[in-house]
Amino acid sequence: MKSLYLASSIADSGAHIAKKVKPKHAAFIITAGEPEKEKGWIDDDRNGLNKAGISTFDYTLTGKTPANLERDLGGCDLIHVNGGNDFYLLLQAKKSGFDQFINKQVNKGVIYIGSSAGSAVAAPDIAIASFWESDRKYLAMLPDTQGLNLVDFIVFPHWASELYKDLYAKRLADAYQKGNKIILLNDDQYVEVKDDHYRIVDVTKE
Repeated sequence: MKSLYLASSIADSGAHIAKKVKPKHAAFIITAGEPEKEKGWIDDDRNGLNKAGISTFDYTLTGKTPANLERDLGGCDLIHVNGGNDFYLLLQAKKSGFDQFINKQVNKGVIYIGSSAGSAVAAPDIAIASFWESDRKYLAMLPDTQGLNLVDFIVFPHWASELYKDLYAKRLADAYQKGNKIILLNDDQYVEVKDDHYRIVDVTKE
């Protein structure tokens, strides 16, 4: 069964998700955070999973090859892709072959968990997720903005956050057109995907 958990903040929802999964070998992909100066949220997110009983090891896609991914991640029954810069993450996913690798793994039953950027890149395309000036540099390096195509929608994380208030006002106006399937998630919510069915879960209400 195809199984994904796409969170806004895994630090806030990790304990709730952990009740539904029992991984033996879980990777924690830190790639999206590599361009960022402040990385405190990475520790918060990792701790969110670890404290919930999911043991992880850190891994980056940067500089990896398809053979590396098969060797290093092929035995994982859970792969968590953490947050940071969406377009840097997508760039490294394409360069390493992770975009093809993760599709194969998810279809085999490997659990995919995303947080923030890790949730957004699961979409068919992430062009409408460009918020920051720094995105332009990585957009210019990408052959296209096609995402991992694990789901048929795009997650916009951190809804109702003051940091994103003005950015979302503009971006949602630009994205207001037919064909864009957007799910807005606050930090207490995640999307649970089982095969072709999905639902939004609010951890404060379950």
